[in-house]
Amino acid sequence: MNWQNLTKKKRVYVITALVVVGILAWAFITAGVITHDFKKHMASNNADRQQAVVNGVILTETKNEVKYWEIYGETGQWDSNNGVAQLNKVIANFYKDNEVSMSLTSSKGTYNSQKRDIILYSDTFIALKDGITLKADKLHWIDSRSPIVAEGHVKIQKGKELLSTADKITISPNYDKFTISGNTVSKIYEDKK
Repeated sequence: MNWQNLTKKKRVYVITALVVVGILAWAFITAGVITHDFKKHMASNNADRQQAVVNGVILTETKNEVKYWEIYGETGQWDSNNGVAQLNKVIANFYKDNEVSMSLTSSKGTYNSQKRDIILYSDTFIALKDGITLKADKLHWIDSRSPIVAEGHVKIQKGKELLSTADKITISPNYDKFTISGNTVSKIYEDKK
């Protein structure tokens, strides 16, 4: 292709195409230079990770308008990378047949949205609907079909009828049976009315 043999119209087209290609090349090179450090900074700082620190956190699980559980934390932190909420000064209610069947308080707790489990630890107090109360160092709840496991310095009490200590207690999913294990001491008292 000889520049001199081209018509004036074709010369304008060639010049315009070269100018457009030059502008696009300049834009891509500039964008690469500008975002190169940004991408490196984002990658080194875990940019996809989001954390939120909040006051008054309420987590709940409801299916088909039936509430299974709710957890309130006075303060909390959510980490999107691992899907875990860490809560402080926790109050929780677990439901059966739309009634509270178990209530809990604890100094600290976590909820893992990927595993769908709840762990309460440090000064955990549990009250069941039938009047049984429990104290434990740690409580682990996986889902409504699995038993609840409480461990560490477990103390079980039902009024003045039962006092038991154990290393571990497993509560049935219906909250109607429990099994104690480890170093256990149980005292059953007769009500003398």
